Amino acid sequence: MTYRMKSRHDLPELLDALNPQAELVQRHLWLIALFEWLRGDCRSVPASLARIQLLLDAVQARPELQARLQTWWQTLVDIIDGSTLLADYGFSSRSAFVSELAERLYQKLLPGTPETTDASALFSLVLCHKFDAQWLAALDEPTLARLATLLQPPLSAQPQQARPAISHWQETVLEALIFCTSQVRATGFSPELRLRMSAPARQASPFHALDRDLDVLRDAYLASPAEDCDERRAAQQQLRERLEACRSAAASVYTHLDAHGISVNLVFQLRQLRERVLRIRSLLDCLLSSNPASSTARLLAQLVTVGQERRSVRALIASNSSMLAAKVAERSSETGEHYITRTLAQYRDMLRHAAGGGAVMSVTTLMKFAVLSLGLSAFWSGFFAGTNYALSFVIIQLLHWTVATKQPAMTAPAMAAKLKELGAPGAVDAFVVEVTHLVRSQVAAVVGNLALVAPCVLLISLALAQILGKPVLHAAEAEHVLHSLSLFGPSLLFAAFTGVLLFVSSIIAGWSENWFVLHRLDSAMRYNPSITAVLGVERAGRWARFMRDNISGLASNISLGFMLGLVPAFAGFFGLGLEVRHVTLSAGQLAAAGASLGLDALRLPIFWWCVAAIPLTAMLNVGVSFYMAFQLALRAHNVSGVDRVRIRSAIWARWRSKPLSFFWPVKSALQQEAAGG
Repeated sequence: MTYRMKSRHDLPELLDALNPQAELVQRHLWLIALFEWLRGDCRSVPASLARIQLLLDAVQARPELQARLQTWWQTLVDIIDGSTLLADYGFSSRSAFVSELAERLYQKLLPGTPETTDASALFSLVLCHKFDAQWLAALDEPTLARLATLLQPPLSAQPQQARPAISHWQETVLEALIFCTSQVRATGFSPELRLRMSAPARQASPFHALDRDLDVLRDAYLASPAEDCDERRAAQQQLRERLEACRSAAASVYTHLDAHGISVNLVFQLRQLRERVLRIRSLLDCLLSSNPASSTARLLAQLVTVGQERRSVRALIASNSSMLAAKVAERSSETGEHYITRTLAQYRDMLRHAAGGGAVMSVTTLMKFAVLSLGLSAFWSGFFAGTNYALSFVIIQLLHWTVATKQPAMTAPAMAAKLKELGAPGAVDAFVVEVTHLVRSQVAAVVGNLALVAPCVLLISLALAQILGKPVLHAAEAEHVLHSLSLFGPSLLFAAFTGVLLFVSSIIAGWSENWFVLHRLDSAMRYNPSITAVLGVERAGRWARFMRDNISGLASNISLGFMLGLVPAFAGFFGLGLEVRHVTLSAGQLAAAGASLGLDALRLPIFWWCVAAIPLTAMLNVGVSFYMAFQLALRAHNVSGVDRVRIRSAIWARWRSKPLSFFWPVKSALQQEAAGG
């Protein structure tokens, strides 16, 4: 018969539908329906436990039904291999992070089928709700004993040759232990882990003896399955100690990763190894503890939980990228300290460096108009515009100048790192002083950029107009620029979106530097015979030092340049109409439009609305980038429990007492802070 799950709330109909001779898919559908009935509305654990008692009473009251259930159960365990479920459920069959990500996406998008002999696939369909872990963990010993008795056929019904020294369940657990131990051993022997382990861990070689320890325990257990003898206890203790040694050896890899770069694939393997060690411990409890039934219920509850996590793409990314995020935040924090000015001399240096960046960006702005005048397709226009931006950003980096919008993503991790020290006396006041320094530095960078980009664009535009005999922009083009930059339009939305791109470029920078360090490319550039044969030893050494010092900035500037140029082109392909609004470029474009329109531009209201949009664009560029980088750094540094109200109150008090200190290094403030330091 074909069973329909519409009867999930009708126990008699469920029990009447039990047919051990039904097709495989119908037997599995019946099991799914039974657990739906046990689960109920997923709100009350006592209600589910009461349903289990009702089921046990109903089955035990009908001997023929109990015989049918036992036959059905025996058919299930004969076809379904439970050892693969116990050993592998919740773990990836692939060793690479990207492959596991693709597998999880596949599982989320495609439905599973109950027509299967895969125990893991069936388990994920039967126990598919996180509530299942709660009621499974709440099962008491008497209920578990009744379940075991109910499913175990009487000895008279079993043929003599089918009576092994150990039960089918015990044999299944032993096989799962063998599978899981083999996986741990194979992972420990992988070159990625072995080369990065500490020297003492490699010399101890705990993974070599893991199989031997398990064999000793297995032999001792088979010799006396029902008795906990001294030999078995000693073998169990030895295996547990060996597992701890394997876990410690694998943990030594983290020190190497912290010093020499993070590999997401390697972190993924380490997490898998740790979870397998924990699974082995749970399996040992199921086999050897004084109360194996309770241990088994806890293991099944754990399998439900890991099954839920196994289907989560967000959990995979979060768990395996946390170390990389921490390393990116740490490297950004180190760079960000250089962008925070604390003295008048540093403040003046920031103004000069920002002014130099603004001068370069004036040329960038006019080159953008030159690219647009070529009338290229959207992609090629965006590509060459991105090349223009990237080249300009790299020139600014090499000249040690600065662009204001590049700073927030670097300074935010530096500020987040300081939040970990707020428990110390006077730490809040010191943090507020750092906030003042940060705001003042950012203001100096923006002012420095804008102070030179607009005058330079005006001068170059007027000079070109004299040489060419016509304005750089036609009147229609200049009016289009004004309308696109006006405050009454989507400019502020585009400015916030540009802040997201600025944050993404900082992530690319941190990832690139980590990748460069992880693969030891500076050493390869310095010593590789093929490279030194071409460049020479001294020049190769200089290039290696240059790339090690500048790889982060190069990656950030090049990626940002091409994102500013190409993202609008790709967005236009999908009809999104997204554009970028970079404050320095916007100021330069406004100056170019003003130069083309002449003094008449000053009488246009829309021109002043564009001027009003410039500071808001700067705030959104800087604010969105800073906020996203700050939140990432807080999670990466595990900063929690911050008294935000206290910090806001302290910053507001600083603003009321010394507002000028947020914009200019006031002499009195400098003296007080120096005395406090």
